[in-house]
Amino acid sequence: MGHVVRMTMAGAMGITFVFLVDAANLYWIAKLGDPQLLAAVGFAFAVQFFSVSSGIGLMIASTALISRSIGAGRRDMARRQATSAAVIAGVWQFAVASLIILFRHEIVAMIGATGETAALAARYLAISLPSLGIMAVSLIANGALRAEGDGRRSMLVTLLSGAVAMVVDPVLIYGMGLGLDGAAYGITLFRFVMLALALKFAIGTHDLLARPAMADIRDTLRPYLAIAVPAILTQLATPVGNFLATTVMAPFGDDAMAGWAVVGRLTVVAFGGIFSLAGAIGGIFGQNFGACAYDRVRSTYRDALVFGLCYTLVTWAILAALGHRIAGLFELTPQGIEVVLAFTSIGAGGYVLGSALFVANSAFNSLGKPTRSTLINWVRDGALTLPLALLFASWFGANGVIYAQAAASTIVGLFAGLWGWRYVVGLQRRTVPPLDLAPPRPYAHADRFRRR
Repeated sequence: MGHVVRMTMAGAMGITFVFLVDAANLYWIAKLGDPQLLAAVGFAFAVQFFSVSSGIGLMIASTALISRSIGAGRRDMARRQATSAAVIAGVWQFAVASLIILFRHEIVAMIGATGETAALAARYLAISLPSLGIMAVSLIANGALRAEGDGRRSMLVTLLSGAVAMVVDPVLIYGMGLGLDGAAYGITLFRFVMLALALKFAIGTHDLLARPAMADIRDTLRPYLAIAVPAILTQLATPVGNFLATTVMAPFGDDAMAGWAVVGRLTVVAFGGIFSLAGAIGGIFGQNFGACAYDRVRSTYRDALVFGLCYTLVTWAILAALGHRIAGLFELTPQGIEVVLAFTSIGAGGYVLGSALFVANSAFNSLGKPTRSTLINWVRDGALTLPLALLFASWFGANGVIYAQAAASTIVGLFAGLWGWRYVVGLQRRTVPPLDLAPPRPYAHADRFRRR
C-alpha cells in the first residue's frame, strides 16, 4: 500500500497541478466576460480529448513494455524499447493532429457548435494541435520514469512545466489580450517545456533512452502495438463518451455549454489522483509481472482499489461542500451554475465505484489482457452513455447529462473491479509473457529484482 500511495500521490500532484493550470486558463477566459468563449473551450475540449487520450494510450503501452523488461532484468532492452516507443508515438500523434486540423471545422460542427462559437473552437484547435507530437514524446519519456519507479521525477516533469504555464498563461490570455488564442499558445509552450524536462530526467538521470535505430524500432513495433492499439482504443472510449454527451448538452445552449466546460476542467482537477493511479500502478504491475511475482500483483490490485475508494469518497465530500463557491468563480449564468452543481452534488459520486475501472484498466493493460480494458470502457462510453444521457436529459434537462455519466461509471466500474480481481487472483507461476522479448525467468529468481 505504501508504494501504491507514494507512486500515485507523486503522479497525482503533478497531473492535478497541470489540470489546475488548465482550470486557471478557463478562469482567466471567464474574466473576459464572454460566455461564447467558454462554450468554444467546451467544444474544443471535446475534440482535444480524443488526441490527448490517444497519447495517453501510447504512454500506458510503453510503460507496460518497459517495466516488464526492467522486471525481467533486461535493462538494455528497456532502453531500446523506450526510444523506439517515443519515435512511434511521435509519428502517430503528428498524423492524428494533422487529420484533426484538416477537418476541424467539420468536427466541431458535428458536436453541435455553430456560428462564431464554432469558428473560435476551430481556431483554438488549429493553434494547439501541431504540438501534439511533442507531447507524445514527452509522455513516453515520463512513462519510462514511472516504469523505473521514479515517481518523484515524473511528478517534477509535470509540476515544473505546469508552473511555467501558470505564470505565462494569464499574461497571454488576459494581460496581452490574446484571449482564447493566448490559451492555445500557452498549451503549446507547456508541451515544449514538458518535453525538455522529461528527456533531461529520462536520459540524464536514469539513462533510460538508447540511441534511435531502425532495427530497434522494427523489433519493438509489434509487441508495442500489441499493447498500444487496445490501450488507445480503451483511452478513446472516454472522449467518445464525452463527445456523445456533448452532443446531448449542446442543444441546451451556450450557457449550459459554459457550465459543461467548467465541469470538464473540474473533473480532471478533482479526480487527478484517480487518473494518476492508473498510470502509477501500471509500472508496479509490469515489473512484478515481468519478475513473475504474482503475490505482489494481487496485493497491488487490492491496495489500489482501497486507495481509489477512499480518495473518491473524500473528494466527493469536498466538492459537495464547496459546489456553490466553485460555480461562483467562473461568471456563469444560472443555467451554467445548475450544471456545475449537478456535478458536485451527484455526478462526482459516480467516481466512487468508477475508480475500480481505472484499476482494472491498468491491470489488464499491464498483465497481458489489454482487449478487456477496451471492452469494458466501450461498454461504458460507447454503449451506455448516449442512451442514458438522452433518457436522463428528457427527465432532468441539461443536468441529466451529468447524472447519466455518473450512472454509467457506477455500473461499469463495479463490474470491471470484480472482473479484474478475478483475473489477478487466477494468475499462476509461469514464465514472462510472450509480449516481452526477454527470455523466460522463473519465479524463484524474482527476489533479485527491486520490489515495485
